[in-house]
Amino acid sequence: MATDLLWSDTARALFGEAGRFDGWAFAWEPGVAPGDARPVAAVDGLRRLMSGRARRIPIGVIGPRDASADQLELAEQLGTALAETGLQLLCGGRGGVMEAACKGALSAGGSPIGLLPDTEWDAANPYVAIPIATGIGQARNALIARACLVLVAVGGGYGTLSEMAFGLHFERLVLTLDKAPPVEGTVACASVSEVLERIAARLLRSPDGAVS
Repeated sequence: MATDLLWSDTARALFGEAGRFDGWAFAWEPGVAPGDARPVAAVDGLRRLMSGRARRIPIGVIGPRDASADQLELAEQLGTALAETGLQLLCGGRGGVMEAACKGALSAGGSPIGLLPDTEWDAANPYVAIPIATGIGQARNALIARACLVLVAVGGGYGTLSEMAFGLHFERLVLTLDKAPPVEGTVACASVSEVLERIAARLLRSPDGAVS
């Protein structure tokens, strides 16, 4: 996933073949990189961009409440990595993979959002910084898929499968880790690092589908 991206400390901006990246509109606009611009990898460029004035488009983390120890560890690592990159975590706000991802994000300075199926905010796990009680039960799975530009499934059962299906229906990028249900159209990733690379490529893509 090599890209030709440039970061300028003077302009506090990311540049590429398509011009300058607007972190609020999340789109490329005309612009020429200043002389101090230097090459950066996509993930590093995204992290630098998100450290300034940029819109926090949600990235969804989905997975089972009865997750394995390995899945919980992976979800926590993922939550940490998303927060360290400046990305906004949104999940179902309950236990298992959701709780582990929120724990990682909160520990790294993030403010994880929990979109709860319950009628009250205090049903959220203890690491949700922004609990939103929907009161609509499992129908909130569709809201998670609709709200997020990218979904990352860590393992999963029927509930996760429904979120993945909604994500594909809404033309979202759906990434999978650790034995998530195999579904045509999803992208299996071998590591959290690969997940971040694919998220960066999706967020920084230009109208023709390229990264820059």
